Amino acid sequence: MTPQERLIVNLSGEQPDRISYEFGFTPQLVKEFQQRTGSNNPVEYYDFDYRELFLLPTNSPHDFSDFLGELPAGSEVDEWGVGHRPGSKYHFTKMIHPLAGKELSVLDKYPFPDVEASYRSAHWESDAALLHSRGYFVQGFAEHIFERAWYLRGLDNLLMDFYINQEFASRLLDIITEKVGSLAENLARFCDMVRLGDDVGTQKGMMMSPQCWREWIKPRLAKVIARARTVNPQVFIWYHSDGDISEILDDLVEVGVNVLNPVQPECLNPLEVRKRFGKKFALWGTVGTQTTMPFGTPQEVQRVIKELLEGLDWKGIVVAPTHVLEPDVPWANIDAFVEAMDKYGSPR
Repeated sequence: MTPQERLIVNLSGEQPDRISYEFGFTPQLVKEFQQRTGSNNPVEYYDFDYRELFLLPTNSPHDFSDFLGELPAGSEVDEWGVGHRPGSKYHFTKMIHPLAGKELSVLDKYPFPDVEASYRSAHWESDAALLHSRGYFVQGFAEHIFERAWYLRGLDNLLMDFYINQEFASRLLDIITEKVGSLAENLARFCDMVRLGDDVGTQKGMMMSPQCWREWIKPRLAKVIARARTVNPQVFIWYHSDGDISEILDDLVEVGVNVLNPVQPECLNPLEVRKRFGKKFALWGTVGTQTTMPFGTPQEVQRVIKELLEGLDWKGIVVAPTHVLEPDVPWANIDAFVEAMDKYGSPR
């Protein structure tokens, strides 16, 4: 099978020739990867079965100083205007929310980024054609809805807006949904899978009530997915949320999600998700980055992967850590992960 064929068969719930895997590194591990391998690109080095389409940088950067004020030294501002000042640990930053404390009228003049501008994605058609000709599965990320809104507004502010400032919340979410929908529709023209997602779960349950999520987020997510499926009915829709989101899994099936990530095993049992939903969800992830990857031995990493693949009958699963790998993950465990996929990744 080509990588594209392999992933399409696998994500459709049938058994491929072997199971795909992937992982990503935080900056400290990227440096170690470069030192160990001489490569700058883990996707190419490990030859993962997918490749990705990305937006070109904007030609119209904005000045957000009126919304952010004076920033501490070392701070950065992303194209949405969210400030990031250095945090206390590794790559983590502390956000400065440009729409915190702002009134509804500001939304009409806020310089939202031109993520849907055609010049930023004009290369997608030719890039996807080349990648498909090389046999790869092609995917692309179409942004967050809820997360992007709270990055701009502040999490506590947005959650309060849902109850006491609903006009602001609706307007902000609708602006973001339109942009995400445009990205998803355009990606679906060329990709095998469109990636979406919002972290709405905690270790012990939802970040908000399921009813609140169904009122504010679900219909907008459904609108984005419908736009993607209008141009490509077969496109896979990948949805990310950390934590325990078991209360909304039926809703995700209803709106058209069919690839669930990361299925954090400390919060969601992958075998129970499979038992409950069967082919409705392919699972992408499932290897714990709070447990197995940083704290397991190489032998435990291999055992977890072996038992996972056997339990899922080598279908409907892309094995991956449930988050980018942090500096506390021993390199021996990364090697063990790759070796386990080589050893156990094909059905016996």
